[in-house]
Amino acid sequence: MTKTLIKGADVIITMDDARRELTDADLLLRDGVIAGIGENLSADGAQVFSAKGKIVTPGLVNTHHHLYQTLTRAVPGAQDALLFGWLQRLYPIWARFGPEEMYVSAQVGLAELALSGCTLTSDHLYLYPGGARLDDTIAAAQDIGLRFHATRGAMSIGESDGGLPPDALVEDEGAILADCVRVIDAFHDPSPGAMVRVGVAPCSPFSVTRDLMRDAALLARDKGVMMHTHLAENDEDIAYSLEKFGCRPGQYAEDLGWTGDDVWHAHCVKLDGQEIDLFARSRTGVAHCPCSNCRLGSGIAPVRQMRDAGVPVGLGVDGSASNDIGNLVGEARQAMLLQRVKNGADAMSAREALEIATRGGAAVLGRDDCGQLAIGKRADLAIWDATAIENAGSWDPAALLLAGPVKVDALFVEGRQIVSEGHLTSINLPNVIARQNALGRFLADVP
Repeated sequence: MTKTLIKGADVIITMDDARRELTDADLLLRDGVIAGIGENLSADGAQVFSAKGKIVTPGLVNTHHHLYQTLTRAVPGAQDALLFGWLQRLYPIWARFGPEEMYVSAQVGLAELALSGCTLTSDHLYLYPGGARLDDTIAAAQDIGLRFHATRGAMSIGESDGGLPPDALVEDEGAILADCVRVIDAFHDPSPGAMVRVGVAPCSPFSVTRDLMRDAALLARDKGVMMHTHLAENDEDIAYSLEKFGCRPGQYAEDLGWTGDDVWHAHCVKLDGQEIDLFARSRTGVAHCPCSNCRLGSGIAPVRQMRDAGVPVGLGVDGSASNDIGNLVGEARQAMLLQRVKNGADAMSAREALEIATRGGAAVLGRDDCGQLAIGKRADLAIWDATAIENAGSWDPAALLLAGPVKVDALFVEGRQIVSEGHLTSINLPNVIARQNALGRFLADVP
């Protein structure tokens, strides 16, 4: 039995059903779950972590990422492009990847997430050049120690068939479905407290056929796993849907079985009122990626309207080629600020944005065992230094997204500490960064 006592936190922001905020309080972690929360707790044989001067929150949850893209940040020619042009610039570079590039880039991206307070992340891997497999990113997550929801993405419509991706990056649809079965059978754990789950995730309506979207949904539901894709990301996306399918993206998704509480869509910047109502009725989730949407000029997603209608919303950093940062607490702040820009200064509070980044993301990923600090929930928590310069002068330490650190002081996942005093303890991060930079220099000669 492993026990850790988090002792004397200045503030514990529980995000429990009552949204309690406790001062000068303790948390007891036992065998991967929260066993106690309150004042003056004790536990014989527990390792004691002093949280004096600290703020404790649930671990943040990232609902959309492309971890492989950490190798292609700030690429010239893609820095100022809209979505489709951005993809066309980067596809030839990504085509040169292999298993090592996938593994190392995932390690770097996961480390960056961990240092920003993230304990649970999804990943959308939709291209498999040079023998790369979903297994490569799952191995990276196991090494880092983050809770991981891997999704087996895919592209099947290449340039010769009118799609955006080079033909070298697309796959046969029968092989795609067969590999979905393989990775689900090999890695998916449906049990509470699972460290690895697997979803099915065709890349987007403009890179796979309607048949694959429909067959993927049937496969996912037969296997009891979740489904994920990109949807309604920008004006080009809407125009493509109207031209090719004769309907808006929401109708396309509904027609092919891509709505429901086992589905979440990335972006949804351009959903209209009817589509928001559809998602609310069907409990279809949304991964809101504010920084990427700004970076690519896609627009401001109608998060306020989604939340008010009852759409489940979480946050995503998106790929590091379109953000180009993977800091999830920064993403939460950006989400809050953009809703204020669009809807007024009272449109979203710091606490609501933090809720979206914790409970909201956990709900989108189907994890009612994560996202809050309550007895019986998983022991996933982020600890922030309230004495940091960002907090100096703050009258409300719990308003973390208004005045607070952008890097976590300590991080616990399943009760295991993987960040200590702002440093990752599970891998040798400087060595991994050096390895990534060496791989990046090899890729840099793509014209």
